[in-house]
Amino acid sequence: MTVFSVWLFRTLRNHWKKSTLAACVLSYGGYWLYGKHCDSVLRREACQLARVIWTPFLRTNNLFEKNAAPILHLAGVEITVVKTDYEGQAKKLMELMEQTDMLIVAGGDGTLQEVITGLLRRPDQEAFSSTPIGFIPLGSHNSLSPSLHFLSDNKVKDITAATLSILKGETVPVDVLQIKGEKEQPVFALIGLRWGAFRDVAAKISKYWYLGPLKTNAAHWFHTLKVSLHHC
Repeated sequence: MTVFSVWLFRTLRNHWKKSTLAACVLSYGGYWLYGKHCDSVLRREACQLARVIWTPFLRTNNLFEKNAAPILHLAGVEITVVKTDYEGQAKKLMELMEQTDMLIVAGGDGTLQEVITGLLRRPDQEAFSSTPIGFIPLGSHNSLSPSLHFLSDNKVKDITAATLSILKGETVPVDVLQIKGEKEQPVFALIGLRWGAFRDVAAKISKYWYLGPLKTNAAHWFHTLKVSLHHC
């Protein structure tokens, strides 16, 4: 055993707490860097497969710009990007949208529900009956993804796979749920629709981000204090 090995062994033994902490930090750092490397490999492979296909209409955020936009640009796709800033805006945008070769929704369940509702409320909805609709799962809830065969636990993989499927023209028929009221306009959705107290709470969970894993419980607790049970 060399002098250095003896010194290293004694140092680790005498400072075992610091050594354990350093080992944990290094292990976590290595795992994090490996994850970033895998994400980069997925993006590069997706970009290499891109082909020229459609002219989409898109909702964007950082996940889209980093993972989907480069694939579409490298494929030579002409893009009109429209970003929504508040709940309900997507429905209004659908009322004003002109004919396009393809409509792509880059978001989650809420954005998709608004787009479908806005389209099917149009008096000229038949004009869009043959317009393909693509879906890039960017939201915190993407219930439609399993129906479109995106079942990975890796967000980057799901986004790049969805984008490539759109470029390849792969389609899956999906049923639409319609709910009619006596006075209000009909509401349309895919997979399902939620309303009431639980839906109201879900919309406020992100406000308590600073509570970490307790934010969901906090949102339900504070909502219970503010709203009477009779109202619920």
